[in-house]
Amino acid sequence: MMVACAAIHAIFVTKARSIDEVKQRNKSSRCRHCRPIRRVFQEGNLSEQEKRLRQSTTLYIGNLSFYTTEEQIFELFSKCGDIKRIIMGLDKIKKTPCGFCFVEFYRREDAKHALMYISGTRLDDRIIRGDWDAGFVEGRQYGRGKSGGQVRDEYRTEYDSGRGGYGKAAVRQMQQQQHDRHM
Repeated sequence: MMVACAAIHAIFVTKARSIDEVKQRNKSSRCRHCRPIRRVFQEGNLSEQEKRLRQSTTLYIGNLSFYTTEEQIFELFSKCGDIKRIIMGLDKIKKTPCGFCFVEFYRREDAKHALMYISGTRLDDRIIRGDWDAGFVEGRQYGRGKSGGQVRDEYRTEYDSGRGGYGKAAVRQMQQQQHDRHM
């Protein structure tokens, strides 16, 4: 694991909960916050969503390698504070990681530090990006692309070994070209 910001190690050395405890929390998919957040997304109440974002302790982390593990996420983000749970993004068809996760902290200040110091750093040779999230709701851990992964991977044309090779559109185009050659 590569971390571009060495200051994280020096500044944010805190008592971290064990990865096993975080995994146990991840198993309980119904937290006390799920119902109100689900209502916000269903009703589309923008001001309520903005309020939740201002109070949120959850970060969306994107551009992860498909091979990045929950343990790596925990090791990196626990340097900023105690992690409540980590939800790895999954391909909704294959149930394999698809390049994003949610990291929920106990305190907003810890999440703010993680966003400030970790977003934009390198993990598994990829520059990760973070943003505030209104809170995890069951079902959001699955990619929303047509093929089960992330939408942005559907249209990627370049080869990226950390994201499983070529994007879905490029693969379809190559398969069509091979098919046309054999006809």
